[in-house]
Amino acid sequence: MKTAFITGATSGIGKATAQLFAKNNIRLVLCGRRTERLQELKSELSKQTEVTTLQFDVSKKEEAQSAIASLPENFKNIDILINNAGNAHGLATIQEGSIDDWDAMLDINVKGLLYVTKAILPTMIKNNSGFIVNIGSTAGKDVYKNGNVYCASKFAVNALNKSMRLDLNDYNIRVSAIHPGLVETEFSDVRFKGDTERAKTVYSGYKALQAEDIADIINFVVTRPYHVNIEDLIVYPTAQASATMINKN
Repeated sequence: MKTAFITGATSGIGKATAQLFAKNNIRLVLCGRRTERLQELKSELSKQTEVTTLQFDVSKKEEAQSAIASLPENFKNIDILINNAGNAHGLATIQEGSIDDWDAMLDINVKGLLYVTKAILPTMIKNNSGFIVNIGSTAGKDVYKNGNVYCASKFAVNALNKSMRLDLNDYNIRVSAIHPGLVETEFSDVRFKGDTERAKTVYSGYKALQAEDIADIINFVVTRPYHVNIEDLIVYPTAQASATMINKN
């Protein structure tokens, strides 16, 4: 049985991926900051597979290190790492942007990915196998107005994905990035700081991608024969042609 470690597992893409992996008999390490949601998901998925949870903030280096070090013995051998935790805070010009928002995005989207990867890599290197899937964004391929620091954080994920593949090539570790366009999750609620009505307008007038769509793609990527590595995958909803062009007819 393979073991998958999923960050940001309590909602959206992370949760949908955990649910699909459970159906496919993959042992799960579910990570997030919301204890109640972690426990609810563990209770649900333990009926299908072995599950453990880690409650920590990926942006806190010591928390990440100690949480991962505390894994039960039968969960320590991570085969698949899904670096999914990420967020967007605010939608402002560079001159009007909040430094606190910038810090939150860079700390979670970039540093958090690095802290978790760093803690898990020694086992993968020792095993001479493993699969790291980095969840990026089309914002890491194309910038848009007021997206400045969020886009920068996702461009960093794109660059890290490419450089990880080079650094880990000698160790037979596969590395892949999936870059979704607009996905209907809690993402916009966070970006607009709980302004639910404004968040809803992001997804109105067309059919956005769903978390389950991305989970299905992640599952496809990680289940290819070991000699196959899908290094970079961009997925839009049909209505979206670019970062800024959406058919809302």
